[in-house]
Amino acid sequence: MSRVAIVTGGTRGIGEAISVGLKDAGYLVAAVYAGNDEAAERFTNKTGIPAYKFDVSDYDQCAEGVGKVVSDLGPVDVVVNNAGITKDGTLHRMSFDQWNSVIQTNLSSCFNMCHCVIEGMRERGFGRVVNIGSVNGQAGQYGQANYAAAKSGIHGFTKALALEGAAKGITVNAIAPGYIDTDMVRAVPERVLEKIIATIPVGRLGHAEEIARGVLFLVSEDAGFITGSTLSMNGGQHMY
Repeated sequence: MSRVAIVTGGTRGIGEAISVGLKDAGYLVAAVYAGNDEAAERFTNKTGIPAYKFDVSDYDQCAEGVGKVVSDLGPVDVVVNNAGITKDGTLHRMSFDQWNSVIQTNLSSCFNMCHCVIEGMRERGFGRVVNIGSVNGQAGQYGQANYAAAKSGIHGFTKALALEGAAKGITVNAIAPGYIDTDMVRAVPERVLEKIIATIPVGRLGHAEEIARGVLFLVSEDAGFITGSTLSMNGGQHMY
């Protein structure tokens, strides 16, 4: 029987590549999205993967949404916490909303989603959680105190939950992508993007499919002895 996987932020960019990769590997996938109905419809029409709309920063919506996935597909074995937003600005100009919304969407969502599935994973003696962090959560980034704090928090959350889940067959790992060739990164002005690429030793942006392959390994049976780890996938830009 196929295992069920939830991917948050799963209909675009890195999340889309992860959702498709999991489906191609035989998982039953539920892709979660927040608000772009047109993109979600295109995604489902193209991939055949059902999309579920709820706000991962809201615990009650997560509980309801996960319940719907369980009802439709079955108990959740894999969670990929990929949802994330940016609201950049230097701290002295940053509003509380800019701070709080990024922390809630990028970090508190990991608690919300994991809390909704952890008991079932413990009962069944199996679970895989992969949290998508960032090179900027490892190295910091000017104008991203909120984003860097959230992503750094993800790495600490990963280690703590890994310790709690290990004896129950649950592994919890993180992937810290560098700059990936997504619409968000391509929207950066060309001169700025050229400077970014110049700091990447391999000389290019990463591909979403490369991140997806990392996720596929970490959720596989072959990765059962790996937990509490962060896989840095940044082309050598930051060696941590």
